[in-house]
Amino acid sequence: MSSRRTRILRHLRALVGARHPYGARNALQEAERYIAREFSRRGWTTSRQAFGAGGSTYRNILSVMSPPGSHREASVAPLLVGAHYDTVAGSPGADDNGSALAVLLEVAYCLKDADVVRPVWLAAFSLEEQGLLGSRAFASRLKKSGRPLAGAVILECVGYTSQEPGSQRHPPGVPASAPTVGNFLGIVGNESSRPLIAAVEQSARRISLPTFTLAVPSRGEAFPDVRRSDHASFWDEDLPAVMLTDTANFRNPHYHQPTDRIETLDLAFIEQVSDVVLEVIRTLAGREPR
Repeated sequence: MSSRRTRILRHLRALVGARHPYGARNALQEAERYIAREFSRRGWTTSRQAFGAGGSTYRNILSVMSPPGSHREASVAPLLVGAHYDTVAGSPGADDNGSALAVLLEVAYCLKDADVVRPVWLAAFSLEEQGLLGSRAFASRLKKSGRPLAGAVILECVGYTSQEPGSQRHPPGVPASAPTVGNFLGIVGNESSRPLIAAVEQSARRISLPTFTLAVPSRGEAFPDVRRSDHASFWDEDLPAVMLTDTANFRNPHYHQPTDRIETLDLAFIEQVSDVVLEVIRTLAGREPR
């Protein structure tokens, strides 16, 4: 087994299990600690951003890598890669969203010694399953700060594939026809995020990963199924963002179920998604993975 596969499995084994604010609050907090600890171990400057919900306090995790010797860091638009770390009640959340967290932590590992020409932010959001509450708080604060954003790449369910004909279904009302075999990476953006979409498409081509792209008008209000993750929080603040996804319930029969477990995942696909994200960062932030 490759060292990358070993790392990905280690993260999955540490994180997979119900991580819910009511039914599994302790596990949610332990996931928060694990992610922050892994970021910090890799040399990223890591902080927590608290927000309130339902009378309790929850935390997003933000890790930052800045250009060496930069004195203008606060004025340079960062590139953000993010994923949520909570689950729905009763689901161990291997694909949703353990797969994305494994990619996020692999990116942190691979970029630990690299140079960067713009800041790179890695963010883990809480309470996505409760109405995108963590990312809404994050994006709202970012917008109010006046800080520009080069783009947000949001990872949402990136670990399930199928080679069976008819395994891929099509979201109703969406004005495009996806392939019918569920072996591709979905790229969902809006018209304002076209440059970010292009960077992801180009990066996927470099590693020969099949993709399907959907670009929707405005903030995607006409197509609710394309707004079901943290990228929508950035769209709502007029910030560029894309979602990378295996399309969740339109492919994965274990979505939000007790059967969403590690053994259902395609680990090679998770590795490929990691490579795509690393390529995007190299392209947009000038960072060379080592």
